[in-house]
Amino acid sequence: MTEKRYAVTGMTCEHCVRTVSSEIGSVTGVRSVGVDLASGQVTVHGDGFTDVDIRLAVDEAGYQLADS
Repeated sequence: MTEKRYAVTGMTCEHCVRTVSSEIGSVTGVRSVGVDLASGQVTVHGDGFTDVDIRLAVDEAGYQLADS
């Protein structure tokens, strides 16, 4: 199983956390999503997903991945 971490900008509340978690959780291959609101860090576990898949899901949720 793969673990990847992403920085997401624009999250300010628990609603944001639920929205981002739900969108990323719907990506094929994602098994679990953990969001730390204070740091803006999102940890994704699973197999078969790509960074592009996660970026698109975060965009769909109305937020952005921070440039790395």
